[in-house]
Amino acid sequence: MNQIPNSSDSHNSPAASDCGHAAPSPIAAICGHNRITPTILRRGIQAAFAVFLTWVGYNFYLYVQWATGQSQIYTPKPPSVEGFLPISELMAARRLFETGMWDAVHPAGLTLFLAIALMALLFRKGFCGYICPVGFVSNLLGRLGERLGLSRTPPRKLELAFQAIKYIPLALLGYFSLFAMGVDEINAFMGAPFNMVADSSMLFFFLHASGTTLVVVGVIVAASLVVRNAWCRFLCPYGAFLGLFALASPVAVRRNAATCTSCLRCQRACPSAIAVHKKVRVNSPECLGCTACIEACPQKDCLHLSAAGRRVPFWTVVAGCLVVLLGAYVWAVYTGHWTSEIPPAMLRRFHMIQFGG
Repeated sequence: MNQIPNSSDSHNSPAASDCGHAAPSPIAAICGHNRITPTILRRGIQAAFAVFLTWVGYNFYLYVQWATGQSQIYTPKPPSVEGFLPISELMAARRLFETGMWDAVHPAGLTLFLAIALMALLFRKGFCGYICPVGFVSNLLGRLGERLGLSRTPPRKLELAFQAIKYIPLALLGYFSLFAMGVDEINAFMGAPFNMVADSSMLFFFLHASGTTLVVVGVIVAASLVVRNAWCRFLCPYGAFLGLFALASPVAVRRNAATCTSCLRCQRACPSAIAVHKKVRVNSPECLGCTACIEACPQKDCLHLSAAGRRVPFWTVVAGCLVVLLGAYVWAVYTGHWTSEIPPAMLRRFHMIQFGG
């Protein structure tokens, strides 16, 4: 493997200059006068979501304490936590498209699942690049690895082999959820006690992690220090799923070959190490739409973000993703597709049965 040079030498960002020419908007105002670069904007939004999800996690912990009889103080379950149940919601989405039935057990999970898929379809893997907390941690570990001099770039053939790994669990999940299981079987799964408390089971999985789990997490952390974004690039089946949707996105980074000097700064800055300097339109399933490559490019007008052939500001991806997410939330709350219809007392009984509270 080759050592990755530090990408912090990027300058003269053409992306930052896009802010001054964009139509007025809250994000455009924030980015005005070249004060906010793509990296700063991305890190700020990732940090904000990390704080929000920490609050969600804490309140969910209090809810589980009540649901398992460890506390008599009732704390409502934050519906956002259901966004971490992609297996259940893939089945729920399949049932929705076949029968029109919305998931009554984890309605917010299905809302978020569909919203995230729509984000990928319209704005590449903006969810992975700006919102996902695991991606945020992976990014930080990658930066730490660079500062410690540990980062390496695997040979291209080995990288492709590693990238294929995440499609294996995705293919298995897709087969069982979309083909092997019928609607009746999915209905039985959706109403099973295990699915009723699936989010709590996930919490206990980490709170009472086994030795094997700790070893696996340790290996992933170590790999993330050595290879940039190892989890996201090589192991995450959710990212693989979104990457396939992103191939149809009208938004992509474009390169002007006439002004490109193949300096490789774009590839070194890219969280997915995409060879941007070899492409005219970056339509890789690994692209996060973060525009770090545009920020790093020293050549004016060499790289830019485009949507349906038209040049757009670098913040288009994150703005679009936030609009989709907020719109889905408002719609779900207004139409009753956000909070579960299962009475809290019944869920508490399921918790007592499942976890012996």
